[in-house]
Amino acid sequence: MNTIMRKSVLSVAGLAFAGGVFAGPIAAHAATPVTDGKPVAVAVQGDKPDMGKLIPHGTQGEQSRITLDGEQTADAKAIIAATKKAGLPARAAVISIATSLQESKLENLGHLGDANDHDSLGLFQQRPSSGWGTPEQITDPAYATTAFLKGLRQVDGWQDMPLTEAAQTVQVSAYPDAYAQWEQQAADLVAQYWNS
Repeated sequence: MNTIMRKSVLSVAGLAFAGGVFAGPIAAHAATPVTDGKPVAVAVQGDKPDMGKLIPHGTQGEQSRITLDGEQTADAKAIIAATKKAGLPARAAVISIATSLQESKLENLGHLGDANDHDSLGLFQQRPSSGWGTPEQITDPAYATTAFLKGLRQVDGWQDMPLTEAAQTVQVSAYPDAYAQWEQQAADLVAQYWNS
């Protein structure tokens, strides 16, 4: 990836100094149902997010899918938790997970030696030299997700864009259309873990 172009994009997006604090989600309280004047115990589990909201444009192109191990599943859950903490909707988690699936297959990658793309690290293959943070920060799933989401928030209209366009605007990848192939698996993961 062109370092000068990436720095320019990050600078415009305000990511030269990645970080920030986001407010957490507001807790919802449900009323206890009453039958014959007595409270009734009920098991409450949130509904799964609406797939139409997770994939508002439908999937684009052929979809890829990989089997996740425990670490990859934990990384997907960490992305979802950071998205919720940032107060963003489930669609932002879909974009984030699809991006990570493309960039690292949801693996928190360290330096890969000669196989490394410059100094790219972590779930999103963010680069310390491009202002994403220190190597320690961008290999922390919560920090890396928050940095990605900060960039996403600064993309006008990201909520209404096709996934690949939103992801590419933040990532500035040499393969911008590659993100689309992971949308269904990302949406399935968000549907499965958003309320867990």
